[in-house]
Amino acid sequence: MERVDISLLGRDYSLACAPSEKENLLAAVSHVDRRMQRIQESGRVSGNERIAVMTAIQVAIELLSVRAPDGPLGNVALGDFKRRIEDMHQLIDQVVGPDPTTR
Repeated sequence: MERVDISLLGRDYSLACAPSEKENLLAAVSHVDRRMQRIQESGRVSGNERIAVMTAIQVAIELLSVRAPDGPLGNVALGDFKRRIEDMHQLIDQVVGPDPTTR
């Protein structure tokens, strides 16, 4: 693992990550920091903790609305896909019963 120093809203943090993941981590930090700065600059939310929570919600919404690439699942949002799989699991459990290894 490699130590990576980052900054979010002017606060410094040290994170550990695999060297192969460093580039993605830094890109994610940059994305989150930009989002946090926009929320802070809007003036509607104050306090770093509240800004972090609002940013997390926005990033989650962004992730769950990502569309699948072309193909049989094209134009299906990731969140919809996840909900469909959960619905299928519930239907399977109703028909065959719950998995005994998860008890």
